[in-house]
Amino acid sequence: MYFAPPLRRRAHRRAETVGPIAASRHIPFGVSHPSVPPRSGPFSREARRLLPRLKRWREEFHRDPELANEERRTRDRLVRILGELGIPATTYPDFTGVLGVIGRDRRGPVVAVRADMDALPVTEATGLPFTSTRRGRMHACGHDVHMTCLLGAAALLARRSSLAGPVKLIFQPAEEDGERGGAAPFLERGAFDDPPVDYVLGQHVEPGLPLGSYGWRKGPIMAAADRFRVTVLGRGGHAAYPHRGPDAILAAAEIVAGLPALVSRVRDPLDPVVVSVGSVHGGTRHNILPDEVVIEGTVRTLSPGTRDLMERAFRRRVRALAAGLGARVRIVYRRGYPVTVNSPAATEVVVSGLAEEFGERAVRELERPVLGAEDFSRYLERVPGTLLFLGTGTAAAPATLHSATFAPTDAALVMGSAGLAAATVALQGA
Repeated sequence: MYFAPPLRRRAHRRAETVGPIAASRHIPFGVSHPSVPPRSGPFSREARRLLPRLKRWREEFHRDPELANEERRTRDRLVRILGELGIPATTYPDFTGVLGVIGRDRRGPVVAVRADMDALPVTEATGLPFTSTRRGRMHACGHDVHMTCLLGAAALLARRSSLAGPVKLIFQPAEEDGERGGAAPFLERGAFDDPPVDYVLGQHVEPGLPLGSYGWRKGPIMAAADRFRVTVLGRGGHAAYPHRGPDAILAAAEIVAGLPALVSRVRDPLDPVVVSVGSVHGGTRHNILPDEVVIEGTVRTLSPGTRDLMERAFRRRVRALAAGLGARVRIVYRRGYPVTVNSPAATEVVVSGLAEEFGERAVRELERPVLGAEDFSRYLERVPGTLLFLGTGTAAAPATLHSATFAPTDAALVMGSAGLAAATVALQGA
């Protein structure tokens, strides 16, 4: 169950200043904007002095990407850097995550800050001087930047004598896994215990927002992501005699063509849903009808009720479409990450802290959520917090996430480090 205890009194006072910022900064997500020159607050000025180290750390991570649950070299690198910063780190014999803690003995609110570690099976084409040395492996979703920014924030916070409470640094593997992920295993290993976490904070790079900006939103900000695999069972044989048995390819085609009706005719049109088929496999030759065809895809929703509705409707429609042509189906429908729901109160406090650090122009409310998914949602099911989008978009770097040419500029490292530090301090009411 989502747990949202009241914020501390001082945090509420800070939140009262957010209203005008929110009203004036609505923007559509994913639209190109000019870069925003942010105001330089105290954390930004310190982070700028750290830039040579930030660049070096980012280049190390980027050159040596590792896939989900294989991040052993990345783990060792993180432990080494945390040691250089004087921050104790916890590792696990059966898990590649790293947990650091700053100010364990402080008495104020405990804030956990997460960065994901894993790369994607993409062959890099950026031409960067620190391009991936692992063919078919690339930090194409910005996780190298995420780790670097959390290390940068850790360096800024570790030297802050007035830090109100402990800060937990969660370097999490397997975010790209899509089903089990890395957040749930980390929580099972006590990441939010001893000391217990009050708030959680995360950020994700976003090329659809301009460099020098932060995007935020209260409530749902990212979708639940479920996946399906439908095996259509027909009767194989000669393509010249399709009447002799159910044609699995024809039934599969009917299912693929019929799934969009789930979006247009089953749920409320004002409640966003996506049903997409990503792969269809069947057959070996032009004149042979196969025994089976396999269809795989994803369903994205933004509320638990709609999520349940879509699964029921999906199963019913797929069976009906297949039965209409005499075919049978086997359906595997797996729940992935839940909806990412930002705490309204915690988000207001964070936005206030970011506006103080960077200026109001740099802090922008998103008009709508996105239908990508994040296992940061698992943390938000446990404690209040917020996921932010760190703008990395420039006219010279239009590549999208998961693209072979995605390469955020180093300028994002300064803002990302300073932003996490400022947001952490704001949540602690310091």
